[in-house]
Amino acid sequence: PGKDYESFSWLRFLLLLRSWLQIFFYTIDFQPPSSPPPLCLVLQVQLGCGIAAMFSSNAFEVLGRTAIITGGSSGMGLELARQLAAKGANIVIVARRQDRLLKGLEIIEGAALDKKTQRFHQISADLTVASEAVRIVDEVTSWNGGLAPDIVWCCAGCSHPTLFIDTPVEEFSRQMDSNYFSAMYVAHAIMSRWLKNPEENSGSSKETTAKQTAKSARHLLFTSSVLAFHTFAGYTSYSPTKAALRTLSDTLSQELNLYHAAHPDMRKVRVHTVFPSGILTEALDEENKIKSDVTKALEEVDKPLTPEVVVSRSLKALEGGDELIAVDPLSWLTKRSMLGGTARSGISVTYDWLLAAVLALVMIYVRWDMDKQVRAFGRKFGATGMKDGGASSA
Repeated sequence: PGKDYESFSWLRFLLLLRSWLQIFFYTIDFQPPSSPPPLCLVLQVQLGCGIAAMFSSNAFEVLGRTAIITGGSSGMGLELARQLAAKGANIVIVARRQDRLLKGLEIIEGAALDKKTQRFHQISADLTVASEAVRIVDEVTSWNGGLAPDIVWCCAGCSHPTLFIDTPVEEFSRQMDSNYFSAMYVAHAIMSRWLKNPEENSGSSKETTAKQTAKSARHLLFTSSVLAFHTFAGYTSYSPTKAALRTLSDTLSQELNLYHAAHPDMRKVRVHTVFPSGILTEALDEENKIKSDVTKALEEVDKPLTPEVVVSRSLKALEGGDELIAVDPLSWLTKRSMLGGTARSGISVTYDWLLAAVLALVMIYVRWDMDKQVRAFGRKFGATGMKDGGASSA
């Protein structure tokens, strides 16, 4: 097997299956009800995955590949572009403001692994317009010598964290346009390019074997939020948009099986979603200016991370083959309480199995505790959500 990614996947699956069957028979046939859980066998599952990991390869190769990053002129998007450039990728950043794009491009070029061979480009566009997404994909394909980009990461978006009746009704449409439709339009444009002409999207002449084609998989990535799994007061215009991204990701992940089965020689396409909590950016500073005090109180346990940490953890998870990515303990635990039928792999299956029962109870307490905090806030400060009794900014 060596570096064969698919061989690694089968090996990992067989090791997990063997351990699960042992757990089943050990628990059902050979252990009385009073016996403790077969912890040794659970550990064997983890050990088996650790052994299998020795055969793993990087599932998110970026060296020499071309990536589009929306929202790439600031915040997480800019840091993502910088780190991918440091790994050898060719980068195209997309945002509205030309001045920020040009400044961002200088930062990205300065981080390049090889300034002589890597290429960088910027495009000013309004991604809330569907035709703009098509224009971007066409322009990048032309700029890339007629080859479609290998990686598309949707980072563009914004938040307006005010209480429901304090939020202007037009803001709900703006949030959906900025956070969901902008990503969906880009996804539709790039998927159409990747999937509608499978003969043009098979492995290149240098990548003809199954092993090489598996390594050269293309990647579509969404940036959602931990609020897609568990939301709270103050995010009525924001959380639904991020939950929509999560279900879009799950649906696309399943639909891709159709294309991969019908065209086995076509380069694989994988869909991923990242679920960060707070990120220390200028955007967060602006959000805090309009955020209600009750929202601030509820998210006190959420310690924002720097863009550098969020991006580095996301890339590490992608290199390990993850589809849904949590970048901090809060997101990690919340994700596992709300996954449902989401695709999972490797050791995460074992974690989910062990934690599901516990977290089902924990999340009941979390919701009860948050409701208790909101009621206490209302009794003490009134219905405005603000400690001084004034309405939150809209």
